[in-house]
Amino acid sequence: MTQNNFNSKIESYLKEIPSLPVSVGKVLEICNNSSSSPTDLNQVISLDPVLTGKLLQLINSAYYGLGLGSHVTSIVKAITMLGTNTVKNLALSSAILSTLPKNKEQSGLDMEGFWRHCLCVGVFSKLIAIRQKVDSRYHQEYFTAGLLHDIGKIPLNAVLSSEYMNTITSADRDNSALHIIENEKIGTNHTVIGKLIAAAWKLDNPVADVIACHHNTEEYNGDFVHILYTVAVSNYFSVLNDIGFAGNRKPVKPEKKIWDFLKIKEDIYEEFIGNVNEEINKAKIFLQI
Repeated sequence: MTQNNFNSKIESYLKEIPSLPVSVGKVLEICNNSSSSPTDLNQVISLDPVLTGKLLQLINSAYYGLGLGSHVTSIVKAITMLGTNTVKNLALSSAILSTLPKNKEQSGLDMEGFWRHCLCVGVFSKLIAIRQKVDSRYHQEYFTAGLLHDIGKIPLNAVLSSEYMNTITSADRDNSALHIIENEKIGTNHTVIGKLIAAAWKLDNPVADVIACHHNTEEYNGDFVHILYTVAVSNYFSVLNDIGFAGNRKPVKPEKKIWDFLKIKEDIYEEFIGNVNEEINKAKIFLQI
């Protein structure tokens, strides 16, 4: 298949990606308004049974770990306890995961291994944020950015399945980073495709920057350096420890400036490795991946 055919198939796929639900767009709009209240969110969420169920599932889940003595059934109470930023990222991640295909029969990327890798990156990013005493309102944002960082691989796997399998095989054989071999074999890479998806969904928060820049951190000059660097380190951790499989067995160690900026060392992995699998399983059940 020629490069033009690759581009044509991917462009067609991207054009067919459904928009995010109207209710999710409204939730994002309200959450980005500093004067909004839990009542404002309740008016939107209560009209969406799926989002309502996700919200109540989260507040009562082991994943969130509130240790509540009673079951929360009030949407307003759940919003108040979780915070608007967590609600925003819950709505966003749930909507995106329901939109993306999860076909495990495709011959390219194994989707079960892929999502476990993504969950690992999300979980580890959140653990670093907690360790570094990042405001708890933003912990879920770190998780969401890690969870969605590789969504650009979905179209490559969906529409170029056999070609993508060959690309993954070449990266493994040559002991090279997958995004580099993607450029060589396909003429683009998953960060470029991910950026297009983020634009289609109008993602203008740290999640979009992480999707687009997690393999070219040295070129980034935006406002979300901490979360980008955190996801880059977490991605390295997942590949290095072979947790899940996103088509890449060659971990590219983040630059020294990233470790220095975050004020952490590689031995941080030993601190968290015991918690990661447990947290992945909690998140997997919650997100129904």
